[in-house]
Amino acid sequence: MQVFITGGTGLIGSAVVAELLANGHGVTALARSDASAEAAERAGAAIVRGGLADLDVVREAAGAADGVIHLAFGNDFSSPEALAANIAEETAAIDTIVDVLAGTDRPFVVVSGTPSAEGRPSVETDPLPTGGPVGGRGITVERTLAAASRGIRTASVRLPRTVHRDGNGGFAGLLTQVARRTGVSGYPGTGEQRWPAVHALDAAVLFRLVLEGAEPGTAWHAVADEGDTVRSIAEVIGRRLALPVQQVPAETYGPVGPIFAADQPASSARTRAVLGWTPTHPSLLEDLELLEP
Repeated sequence: MQVFITGGTGLIGSAVVAELLANGHGVTALARSDASAEAAERAGAAIVRGGLADLDVVREAAGAADGVIHLAFGNDFSSPEALAANIAEETAAIDTIVDVLAGTDRPFVVVSGTPSAEGRPSVETDPLPTGGPVGGRGITVERTLAAASRGIRTASVRLPRTVHRDGNGGFAGLLTQVARRTGVSGYPGTGEQRWPAVHALDAAVLFRLVLEGAEPGTAWHAVADEGDTVRSIAEVIGRRLALPVQQVPAETYGPVGPIFAADQPASSARTRAVLGWTPTHPSLLEDLELLEP
């Protein structure tokens, strides 16, 4: 099928584009900048110029596709206001795609995060949070899954807090960035809270499987590592960067600090059993060993 993808040149999106092309699909990528357009073209994708805020562009590209994968999200996490603006922009784009796909029975795969569950790893049937810093994304994703009743094969891939490749990406990547800037490999809270993780290349396989065959209105967990402690992540970062490891305030990480301090392991048992997804790439702690000092 010809797949329209947003966010197709980022860490995750570039892996998804490669996975789709390698398995016989065509890809049309939304590209906001010249650099993104060049990267997508080098990968073998067709290009549509524009960003998530260009709703007419998004509407036309989604309507022309056999299926859609949405991955794009703003990169400004500097303040609650910036995060809210990112969510509002994403919501408008998703709602536009839902409207244009209604009644077509085409697949529409959206991205979200794995939720947390009290005292246990979260599972695919647990609801997404609809409050807190990113609650707006949960509301949008749940509404999108409900749009299966409008004749769309909607599904969501829930990504863990760290999607990594070559030692970079996700929450662990943010820990690394802050460590390089401050000279301390820090961890919020007690450090015993657990973060799930997945390699970007394994996540890409799941996006393809969900696009090709997931039942409408379903959610799936792209989780390879059920939960590494944040302290263990910080310790590898500290060792690789030759920096001290210590507790730091959650506010160090801006508006997503409270999420950083939460215990949030997640399971992918149902995803593996139903879709046959089997992660094969390095774990997060193994991948962090590739960090350059």
